[in-house]
Amino acid sequence: MHIDYKLIGERIRIERRKKGISQQVLAEKMDTSTTYLSRVERGVSKINLRRLGQVSEILEIPIERLLSGTVPEDERYLDKELYNILIRCTPAKQKLIYNIAKIVLKSKFI
Repeated sequence: MHIDYKLIGERIRIERRKKGISQQVLAEKMDTSTTYLSRVERGVSKINLRRLGQVSEILEIPIERLLSGTVPEDERYLDKELYNILIRCTPAKQKLIYNIAKIVLKSKFI
């Protein structure tokens, strides 16, 4: 299994900025260095679950959002994930996915 620490770090940075918190303030609340936090946000250093839990609590967001970018309790949580998948596909694959989605949408069995 591959863990994308760069993507986790990017999510931390995005959520931190949404809250208007500087790296220095977040690092202080985590009792760590700004250098470490910067490295985590850039995906250079791996963050462990304890530290990720701290970030989640400090930023007041579900840890799931940092790990996967989604919160399953949110009714529309897959919107962003589907979009992220689609933009990584070739135009041909996007068309295939679109056609399959139309078939599923019309289906009475789901």
